[in-house]
Amino acid sequence: MMKVTVKLFATLRHNRFKVAEHEYSAAPTILAVAEELAIPREELALTMVNGILVSVEHVLQDGDTLSIFPPVGGG
Repeated sequence: MMKVTVKLFATLRHNRFKVAEHEYSAAPTILAVAEELAIPREELALTMVNGILVSVEHVLQDGDTLSIFPPVGGG
């Protein structure tokens, strides 16, 4: 089993969590993690692994920290 720390920001935290550790039997992509958390792809504005900007197709490794930010709103 591999462990990944997932951090959600802003509106993505609603009815979810701020920080949580997840376990996976195989290395998931960021998109797979988002789907598991019921986060639509269009809500994945910025994804970072260990502080580095990456695409949603990035494959996570044991011990990674994934940070997901939603699109910026305002007006």
